Amino acid sequence: MSDVRRSSPLSPRQLNLAILALAMGGFGIGTTEFAIMGLMGEMTGALNISDSEGGHVISAYAIGVVVGAPLLAALGARLPRKGMAIGLMVVFTVGNLSSYFASEYGWLLLSRFLSGLPHGAYFGLAAVIAASLSAPTRRAHAVAMVMLGLSIANVIGVPIATWLGQIFGWRTMFLLVGAIGVLTIIMIMRSVPHLQVKKGASIRGELGALKHLQVWMTLLIGIVGFGGFFAVYSYISPTMTEVTGLPSTTLPIVVALYGLGMVTGNIIGGRLADISVMGTIYWVMGVIALTLVAFSFAVQWAPTALLFVFLVGAIGAMLIPSLQVRLLDVSPDAPSLASSLNHAALNTANALGAFLGGVVIELGWGYTAPALVGAVLAAIGLGVALASGRIDRRTRAAATEPAERVSVS
Repeated sequence: MSDVRRSSPLSPRQLNLAILALAMGGFGIGTTEFAIMGLMGEMTGALNISDSEGGHVISAYAIGVVVGAPLLAALGARLPRKGMAIGLMVVFTVGNLSSYFASEYGWLLLSRFLSGLPHGAYFGLAAVIAASLSAPTRRAHAVAMVMLGLSIANVIGVPIATWLGQIFGWRTMFLLVGAIGVLTIIMIMRSVPHLQVKKGASIRGELGALKHLQVWMTLLIGIVGFGGFFAVYSYISPTMTEVTGLPSTTLPIVVALYGLGMVTGNIIGGRLADISVMGTIYWVMGVIALTLVAFSFAVQWAPTALLFVFLVGAIGAMLIPSLQVRLLDVSPDAPSLASSLNHAALNTANALGAFLGGVVIELGWGYTAPALVGAVLAAIGLGVALASGRIDRRTRAAATEPAERVSVS
């Protein structure tokens, strides 16, 4: 998995500090990506824009991730890993501070796009660095600890940012994330060692992953299937206040429940993926579709609404480990780019879900309609997954057929 080499092993304390520094970046990224959804009402009111236009702010960030993930991961193939990580966090910090000062809608869209550019590349790079610093038997654990920053953001960072945004203004969230970005830069400079780039590393080598059909099939599963999750999450604020009738002061609790669901789902999804990667993808896709249909009815009452907020977060997050492992399986020679592409796919889902959710709301179908759109997307994603699995079975059958003929003859 690693494409870097270190000159000497780190002590346990040094390793923990390095991983903590990398995870802090994930914490900041997760906070800025999701907190804006809980502040949708405040943002649209302050800028005098519609809910659909507010969804475009979310989409702008996601598009930045999609563009930046493969581009920056490939361009950084031959750059020093520590310097590349710092550079990505500098861009991330500047983008968020620019969002804080954005005085008009267009400026905010551009700033959110800039903030999203380093997202996927950072996670891909951080995973490779963490793996290279750890013993071979602890690599998966190290990568998981780095990714834990993203999960914890949904439990702690997003609720706090939402709460601060409601009290001191929605732009405060960007200032908080900018401060986290600065802290991450300092921690990486102090704790992450310099790493030697593997001899022969190249942009062409990383981009070689894109020639595999199953890579694209897996990305499409994530884009379409996970879009339903974001169709709901993007408009969770008006759904809870307008449909469920909860006061806006409860929104930090709502997003915290989503975060707890995502942490739970990641853990369960990882264990399920160890049993069967494709089997988990099939099962989770079907459950996502059914859950989103049920969500559209459950949000009418506060107790069931809160329960299904947790369930949607949990079941959606169960898909992430399987997609990540699937990408690594079908692209073993470019793990860094594969990791980046996974986040690009999920943020394409973010853009797709936010856009389609905004369309049905603008058509007057109500705030429960995005969940039904999400259910349709999940069903399509299941279809793509089944097609991908069928290709796998045909490929294996074709590979074993000549051997069987030789043994018979």
